[in-house]
Amino acid sequence: MKKKICIGLFFLLLLMLSAFLFGSFHSNQGMKDGFYTAEMSEYSHGWKEYLCIMVKNDAIVYAEFNAKDPSGYIKAWDNAYMRNMLAGSDTYPNDYTRSYVAQLISAQNPEEVDTVTGASHSGSNFAKLSVAVIQQALKGDSATVVVE
Repeated sequence: MKKKICIGLFFLLLLMLSAFLFGSFHSNQGMKDGFYTAEMSEYSHGWKEYLCIMVKNDAIVYAEFNAKDPSGYIKAWDNAYMRNMLAGSDTYPNDYTRSYVAQLISAQNPEEVDTVTGASHSGSNFAKLSVAVIQQALKGDSATVVVE
């Protein structure tokens, strides 16, 4: 009976040790928990796009993609801009930014985010920003990265 208990304790200890080692290895391989931000280096048509993500347990659980003017005013809040863009392209900032973010959170992979028709320039920037913030998350570096 003592032999069975010793063998059982040995396997339990081995299981706990392997779970600890695997957990440590895995946590060093994925994205680190935290907030990560990337922004474009230049303003385009008066707006600088940015992407902020929140990572929890190696997954993107929140993201905000938008653009701001030099005063910090957010593009998605600009109703005049929305009306003008909607008339010409069937989309607007509050629509396409949410689409890009939803796709990124769902797929967890920037390569699987489809470009929204009428917002291809922003789609290209979103792809660049996504790669940059994920690289920051993999390193655990919360400094804002500037993307060319």
